[in-house]
Amino acid sequence: MRVITANLNGIRSAARKGFFDWFKDQDADFVCVQELKAQQCDMTPEHLAPHGYTGYFQHAVKKGYSGAGVYARHEPDEVVVGFGTQEFDDEGRYVELRYGKLSLISVYVPSGSSGEERQTAKFRFMDAFMPHLSGLVAEGREVLLCGDVNIAHREIDIRNWKGNLKNSGFLPEERAWLTRLFDEVGYVDVHRRLDPRPEQYTWWSNRGQAYAKNVGWRIDYHLATPKIAETAHTVAVFKDIKFSDHAPLTIDYRFPVR
Repeated sequence: MRVITANLNGIRSAARKGFFDWFKDQDADFVCVQELKAQQCDMTPEHLAPHGYTGYFQHAVKKGYSGAGVYARHEPDEVVVGFGTQEFDDEGRYVELRYGKLSLISVYVPSGSSGEERQTAKFRFMDAFMPHLSGLVAEGREVLLCGDVNIAHREIDIRNWKGNLKNSGFLPEERAWLTRLFDEVGYVDVHRRLDPRPEQYTWWSNRGQAYAKNVGWRIDYHLATPKIAETAHTVAVFKDIKFSDHAPLTIDYRFPVR
């Protein structure tokens, strides 16, 4: 099972930069996408069903904002759009495909970088989302959650960690939330399990020469329940073509879709 996650920072922009041409050659079972910045009426046939895949989406009520989706080559048993919190369901942040006991999820956690109001909203999201993730485990589901979590977990996951200790995305409360998800709820950071090296970033600021100098953050994840995580065997961050300010993260698993 090959799974890719990619924050597109606008699906139309990413398409113009060749994202769907690249997609065609990846032989993925699932491609999770975030930050569509498009409504359903804006989506072209290429956006909706590229190369024989079917896309499942949650669009934000606000035009040109947020949005998440999953492209699948396997028809799901059930599609869950939103996780039951109206504030964030209206922002288009969650799509879950179910195959038997498997839940394949694309998530776009809010960013708090624009100011205190959005940081407070991010904390509300985290407070609502943790019980949801715990509940999926309690139901006996095997979960693979992919997406832009907007949190760098450890110092190794961000180039300039000392300068970002008080900034959204690397706040102690945010990092502790991920630690609790791992240590208490039992999810696994699959990328880190496979590749413990530093500088494995997935996002770079558009300011200055951040991308050229690899001054980045690792904020895009595959988070899995242990049974799925232990089957992971190959990971890659694709940086040859810059589709957005994020790089696609691909992980291969020896785990059946059904």
